[in-house]
Amino acid sequence: MLSQLRTAHKVVGVKQSKKAIRDGAATAVYIALDAERRVVGPIYELCQQTDTPIEEITTMVELGDAVGIDVGAAVVAVLRA
Repeated sequence: MLSQLRTAHKVVGVKQSKKAIRDGAATAVYIALDAERRVVGPIYELCQQTDTPIEEITTMVELGDAVGIDVGAAVVAVLRA
């Protein structure tokens, strides 16, 4: 599942993911469990409000690696094709 993130149409980061979720463009959201709760808390709430599926990933480093960046990622939103 994570291996598909590298080639998926996506946005990385809290701000971009929030916008995608609000706009109805996100089909799924991946959240790192070790990200600060104050940072990702609003993403959880927004996903619940919009019925956007959430997948939790153990670490920010693991999520960053999955999307092909050299730093950790707190949130990744997969976009509609």
